[in-house]
Amino acid sequence: MKPEVTSFFHEDTNTFSYVVKNPDNHGAVVIDPVLDFDYKAARTWTDTADGILEFIRKEGLAVEWILETHAHADHLSAAPYLAKALGAKIAIGEGIQQVQGRFIKVFNLPNEHQPNGSEFDHLLKDGEIFETAGMKIEVMHTPGHTSDSNSFLVGDAVFVGDTLFMPDAGSARADFPGGDAGMLYDSMQKLLSLPDETRMFMCHDYAPGGREIKNETTVAEQKARNIHAGAGVSRDDYVKMREERDATLPMPRLIIPSVQINMRAGKLPPPEDNDVSYLKVPLNLLGPKPGERSGHD
Repeated sequence: MKPEVTSFFHEDTNTFSYVVKNPDNHGAVVIDPVLDFDYKAARTWTDTADGILEFIRKEGLAVEWILETHAHADHLSAAPYLAKALGAKIAIGEGIQQVQGRFIKVFNLPNEHQPNGSEFDHLLKDGEIFETAGMKIEVMHTPGHTSDSNSFLVGDAVFVGDTLFMPDAGSARADFPGGDAGMLYDSMQKLLSLPDETRMFMCHDYAPGGREIKNETTVAEQKARNIHAGAGVSRDDYVKMREERDATLPMPRLIIPSVQINMRAGKLPPPEDNDVSYLKVPLNLLGPKPGERSGHD
């Protein structure tokens, strides 16, 4: 099967969301939708998600499920907004329980939140064949960037989350809590073992060298040209490079709000007695002092 893939780019966070349609009917699935967010004003809005919703309604698509490749640290999820508008459900990998367990401690939320993934409608298992919209979606656990990272194989297309970037950008960082460079290398090789003609769709692109933004490549191109995982790069060499590179990187701009919200399936923290939701900021815990690191992955 060759699913019809429509991408939506969120410029502020360099994130791609996808609507993946069954070519034989009007069924579709949404992958990694983004909620607009102004950190300075602590204000959320839904223009980007509304664009996805408008497309779905214009095309007359039926969406039963919204899939998250992982609990993102660089943008807020719009999954609850779309789920409510579409009557859909939300799924993520079962590794979210480990992510929740770690970040409950980081944000000191023992009485508010339990690490069991219950905020999501379904927890996906490695190797599971998840069926929706008449499509069979193979769940590929691809940890390393995070412990809950999954890729989704739909016919001849695979959606890799943050496991791989475009060939000239390589791979994502592996230094978040639960991340592991060796595991990330193994996950990349797992993806590169797919047939050469498999279309590969990225979750992010940062346009190295100022080139145009891109989100699609193939397994063959990644194997031949990926600067981190392509032919000739050994596991030991990759781990050394990735760990040295990660040691220079600052924390993502939106990691503090993103993780608190995304580990709750995109739901805001419960409102307090004034009907306002609040985020917590752990001081002197996650990142280095300004100037100690530079760059991004």
